[in-house]
Amino acid sequence: MKLPSSIKNWISISGTVIAVFNLATIISLFLLNTAFGFGGSYIGLFIYIILPGFMIIGLLMIPIGMRINRKKARKATQEGKELNWPVIDFNAQTTRNAGMIFIVGTVVLLIISSIGSYEAFHYTESVEFCGKLCHKVMEPEYTTYHGSAHERVACVECHVGEGAGWYVKSKLSGLYQVYSVIAKKYPQPIPTPIANLRPAQETCEHCHWPQKFYDDKLRVKNSYLTDENNTEVMLQMLVKTSTHETAAGVVKGIHQHISPEVKIEYKPLENNRQVIPWVKYTNTKTGEEFVYVDNDLGLSQQQIDSLETRVMDCLDCHNRPSHNYNAPQNFIDNAMKSGKISKTLPGIKLAAMQVLYVDYSTKDSAMMAIQNSVNEYYTSTYPDVAASRKADIDAAISEIQNGYASNIFPFMKASWKSYPNNLGHMESNGCYRCHNNRHSTTEGKVISKDCNLCHNIKAQTIGDSVFFAGPNQVLTFRHPVDIGDAWQTELCSTCHSALY
Repeated sequence: MKLPSSIKNWISISGTVIAVFNLATIISLFLLNTAFGFGGSYIGLFIYIILPGFMIIGLLMIPIGMRINRKKARKATQEGKELNWPVIDFNAQTTRNAGMIFIVGTVVLLIISSIGSYEAFHYTESVEFCGKLCHKVMEPEYTTYHGSAHERVACVECHVGEGAGWYVKSKLSGLYQVYSVIAKKYPQPIPTPIANLRPAQETCEHCHWPQKFYDDKLRVKNSYLTDENNTEVMLQMLVKTSTHETAAGVVKGIHQHISPEVKIEYKPLENNRQVIPWVKYTNTKTGEEFVYVDNDLGLSQQQIDSLETRVMDCLDCHNRPSHNYNAPQNFIDNAMKSGKISKTLPGIKLAAMQVLYVDYSTKDSAMMAIQNSVNEYYTSTYPDVAASRKADIDAAISEIQNGYASNIFPFMKASWKSYPNNLGHMESNGCYRCHNNRHSTTEGKVISKDCNLCHNIKAQTIGDSVFFAGPNQVLTFRHPVDIGDAWQTELCSTCHSALY
């Protein structure tokens, strides 16, 4: 088949080689990945994004080279006369051949490009793309995501949602994020809450919506003291999730905060929304309003007015729905409850807390410190145990290391310290940001910190002591360590704080 002589130039030939080579590579990698799983998660980046880009560059080089070659030929043969556009004459065999190749090639390219674009779209929407492409930077989010209840919900379903508008917005934001990673301009840790995150009403409420009735939840929490016997403390609480009607009347639950009949607005003092000086409650049915101000913060009315006003939604409490960084006492308690760390190892909770509440510069140094510290603890304090129960100690060390690797990330400075969980009030203020007996109206009405507003304690055990409440009774909490009445007057986070 005779081709136009203008294609005989190094630019067009190089473009042809580049295009053919990349097309062959794309097909080969696609077949290998489909048939044998070759390349893992990263291969899609090459098949659908990088290699097609080079192939398109190669294809563009072909007509560019032909155009340049024709210009040179005309200048040499037509005494300097230059034609702006080439003459297309289908009576010439070379033109027909070139046209046929162009048409067939264009159709094939369009088909391949359509498939590639579709696959590229899905790849850029995948969890692997979000979590693994910038591995070091996104490691905390990717790891904690796989340890959450939303592990089967793709990242984009919460961070992007439906619709072309938010898709385009997220990709434009992603371009800056790519630049930040390449130029190493990213903050450590990544600040939260995310300023441009889509409203919960457009994402979370596709599965969870206020009108849906949720039964009260019976929650059982097991924890262990840092004494020699790892004294177990079990707390059984009935969490009042929903507002519902009973024979005794309407019982208000936690989700009344986002009830369609209630509108709660607040003004955070800082971007992390951990200090809230102003709250406004509005009953949308009756029009009743209450404005609560925390006067202990000493802010003037002008300062309060200058703050951003936000409407409370799901993420103000459920701010770690898929990326929860557990505090050491919590993931160690869970490991002991499940039997991964033996509860009969004397002082194991104390040994774990001593090594986990130290800041390490790298994950490797943390792993080594955990192993050395726990071994040294038993060698010096319980030498008989160190000799007779080495397997149990090694298993405990391995589980402490796993807990650290799943919740603490030195490179990004990400941990429970930098990302407080507002769902509760132990390691961070959480509920007590508003429910602290300090926010009051001008008439003296306060936002109460009464524990029984949100949950009732039905049973509690401390070691061998067992306390139960009757069917219609509620227990008063017993602090497992005698601290007098401080637990009633102080916030839990004063002692259990992330910075403790």
